[in-house]
Amino acid sequence: MKTLYLALLFTPALCLSAGKPAQVTAQQFVNLQQGDAVFPGFRRAHAKGICISGEFHSNGQLAGYSKASLFNEGVTPFIGRLSIAGNNPTAPDLKSPVRSMALSFAISHTEQWRLAMNTPPVMAVADPHTFYQQIQAVQAGPAAIQQFLSEHPEASEFRAWAAQYQATGSFAAETYHSINAFYLVNSNGEQQAVRWAMQPTVAVPASALDGNDALQTEIASRIAGAPVVFNWVFTLAEPADDEDNPTKAWPENRRQVTAGQLILTGTTAQLEGDCHAINFDPLVLPSGIAATRDPILRARSAAYVESYRRRAKEQLDGALEGSNND
Repeated sequence: MKTLYLALLFTPALCLSAGKPAQVTAQQFVNLQQGDAVFPGFRRAHAKGICISGEFHSNGQLAGYSKASLFNEGVTPFIGRLSIAGNNPTAPDLKSPVRSMALSFAISHTEQWRLAMNTPPVMAVADPHTFYQQIQAVQAGPAAIQQFLSEHPEASEFRAWAAQYQATGSFAAETYHSINAFYLVNSNGEQQAVRWAMQPTVAVPASALDGNDALQTEIASRIAGAPVVFNWVFTLAEPADDEDNPTKAWPENRRQVTAGQLILTGTTAQLEGDCHAINFDPLVLPSGIAATRDPILRARSAAYVESYRRRAKEQLDGALEGSNND
């Protein structure tokens, strides 16, 4: 359990405090994420990953809920990234119990949609300031984190998920959750709160993998043989559901709509692929998608920008140093 909490320190779904008395700055939060070990030019969260590319094939079932053209019946290409939790780009793939999928859709010349999803369906705490305290407790050791969790009953659903979760043997076999809720907005201005998940169409046992780069090697080989397919499933909230609280799952009987299939057709090493330069900030939204008032979601951009600023500066400094040596 402790390993899973440590891994969650570095998921892209974490961010700063918005409007709480004791605020945490972007610099403080990213400092805590990266720790003492800095890997210049890499993300401070989910540093190890692989670029993916492919297409989303929409069936049109969500077109009545959102005016985003992505949901019209048709095909939209994407650039994305599969990754493991942590700030070490050389970490063993199988040591991290949290895996992520990030996507970037260029919907038009002026609109993009960026998504960041993780294997946990819920978070342990409901606001960024408390999550910062959770990180500090984890770093203080097992006794501190147990004390912290005992004082935060809102973590019960996350703890229940963590107790039963079994990692699979492939990025292709995981379910990736939005965790936070968003609004679909249609042409009449009507809003529908939703969460979504990328649901796999294959099952792969964990015992089939071995090696430091096991997940990356497996997914690259799998996609080279045939496209990997996920069903993009949206869960629609009802009035009783709290779209602003990421610690609470919605009831299983809520209506679900499959918007289409995400089809992965290519992989590239992250330093050679287009995904490395993308900041997968989930608040980069197109018309037809809107953020909820979830305090974690609403404040995420500051931490994303700070992390991106640091690695971009490091990459630029490295390029300038190399140019001076020529």
